[in-house]
Amino acid sequence: MIDINLLRETLDEVVKKLKSRGYEFDTKFFINLEKDRKSFQIKTQELQEMRNQLSKNIGVEKSQGKNIDELMAKVSDISADLKKFEISLNETQLKLNNYLLEIPNIPHDSVPFGRNEKDNVVVREIGKKKTFNFEVKDHVDVASQYGLDFDLGTKLSGSRFTLMRSQIARLHRAIGQFMLDVQVNEHGYEECYTPFLVNPESLIGTGQLPKFEEDLFVTKRGENDLLYLIPTGEVPLTNIVRDSIQNIDDLPIKLTALTPCFRSEAGSYGKDTRGMIRQHQFEKVEMVQITHPDQSYEALEEMVRHAENILTKLDLPYRVVTLCTGDMGFGAAKTYDLEVWLPSQNTYREISSVSNCESFQARRMMARFKDENKKNTLLHTLNGSGLAVGRALVAIIENNQTKEGTINIPTALVPYMNGQQVIQSNP
Repeated sequence: MIDINLLRETLDEVVKKLKSRGYEFDTKFFINLEKDRKSFQIKTQELQEMRNQLSKNIGVEKSQGKNIDELMAKVSDISADLKKFEISLNETQLKLNNYLLEIPNIPHDSVPFGRNEKDNVVVREIGKKKTFNFEVKDHVDVASQYGLDFDLGTKLSGSRFTLMRSQIARLHRAIGQFMLDVQVNEHGYEECYTPFLVNPESLIGTGQLPKFEEDLFVTKRGENDLLYLIPTGEVPLTNIVRDSIQNIDDLPIKLTALTPCFRSEAGSYGKDTRGMIRQHQFEKVEMVQITHPDQSYEALEEMVRHAENILTKLDLPYRVVTLCTGDMGFGAAKTYDLEVWLPSQNTYREISSVSNCESFQARRMMARFKDENKKNTLLHTLNGSGLAVGRALVAIIENNQTKEGTINIPTALVPYMNGQQVIQSNP
């Protein structure tokens, strides 16, 4: 969540920056809540001081053998009033906190202003788009003969689920293992195996709750015992530092995991209904860095390079895009998207999103470190895909299809396919 002191001290500036994201801050609501909070807090402090002074007087007069009944009655009355004001203060602070949980992060000054994806800024394009001397097919038509089965996925679970078999299943597994190995062996991330179900506190910490509950799949172990299927490996990886104080010498903390991701895609009705672009279940290699605040933007650029390295090794054309204020995710202060070229669509599609959340998540999680002055300071958190496995599979199939309908396997993946170089009917 954003720092409430920024709202208290620079309200107009914060409101303006939030508006650039398309978020209308309720200034009147906030000011009234703050007014009530201050009033209850001042009254609470005054009553606490009065009670403390009377308690001292009682001790003195009792030691002198004086009657303290009147003083005891006053203390009782003050305590009753104090309890009422403490309840009011707590209720007001809870309302403030709940409101803060609904507010997106403040965009970094370097983020371009814009309303939607049309206003995003292309930073660079890498790789040569392949030319084909035949009619290009999409991944559905190319790979269905090799084990990509949407009908069985729908039969087993419903729409937006896919079943993979045989060579396609093997290629999918190879892609994930390759990506994970690169992040660990070349980029220095610590490999993790995380739970795929998390508690509400974890999702509050990374910003999915309470605002985006409709995008999540939830399970119940009783009336009020909820666990959510993770929408991304970012959730369990980032929450590793929740409610903790890290040693400055341990920063940056670099974590990665290959996990399934589960998303209801509540707001995507009618979008990308064909193929694997938008699924309820997919796999992704996640990168997370926990850093010193002074080093988070350097880490952001580094993580983008780590994601790019995967695409380069797979020989896939791509571009890097800076998201504008109106297209960024809820918790991000700045985001780069990596978009891979899909020849069947004749366009780039997102395959990785790398974000610096600054202290937004750390404040929700109470994730801190001892700074140079031994003061508890909020960490900065970053996350990014390194990469989405399913979309990488789509890009590999489409960019490496042949006139004969076979699929050439990228050189980097051949060792993970036990030397197989081509996906064909009789490998």
